[in-house]
Amino acid sequence: MYYKTTKQFPVHWHSVLLIEVGFYKRLVASEQKRFQNRMMQFLGEVYIDTVGFEIEELDTIFIASSAVIPVFGFKDWHYPTVTGIIIYPDNFNEDFEFSDKSGPRRIAGAIGTGRLEKKMILSRKALHHGFKNSNDKRNTAIHEFVHLIDKMDDNVDGVPEVLMQNMNAIPWLKLVHDKMEAINKDKSDIRAYGGTKQAEFFAVASEYFFENPKLMKRKHPELYKMMAECFRVKF
Repeated sequence: MYYKTTKQFPVHWHSVLLIEVGFYKRLVASEQKRFQNRMMQFLGEVYIDTVGFEIEELDTIFIASSAVIPVFGFKDWHYPTVTGIIIYPDNFNEDFEFSDKSGPRRIAGAIGTGRLEKKMILSRKALHHGFKNSNDKRNTAIHEFVHLIDKMDDNVDGVPEVLMQNMNAIPWLKLVHDKMEAINKDKSDIRAYGGTKQAEFFAVASEYFFENPKLMKRKHPELYKMMAECFRVKF
């Protein structure tokens, strides 16, 4: 199914956002209005395709929210690295297969390459879980949008130049490596996937920052400070 919109923000989405999206709920009324406008701008610039099911409003709300949250601190933002979102009903394998005969299906989200360049592939199950449970510090869609931000300098390397224009990358990389070492020694509450490589650490830490900022500020104050500076937002 193909979905694209340039319509105005549906009034009833406000109530849904208040219930489902904690980031939106924390905003003052004027900023909520700006969030709404940014959602509709994003939805007017990409298409959403579903595989195996009919899209529902909540799917669209969650995708647009995931796109806006990481870049809300920037007054003017467009994603040049994505033109379409493809939603699968559940996790998929490396060949983007999700049937019962597809073997292990461990992937919840990915940025496409080759024929899928400028596409994001998401598990619907993971998309919804990211907004249903903030205590687990996980949000697959935000994770993938952060990869897209990282990719804007043509390198998905955990050093997003577009976000770090006024920051020194050296202390950032030292902190990243220290945190990854702690993860790999099982001495951190940042999830293990963040210890695999720099790019994944940045995306995993971003999930943590947006899902449970108070906990990050308490447990990882230096990381919280750098993430807040990166994304130009404080909680």
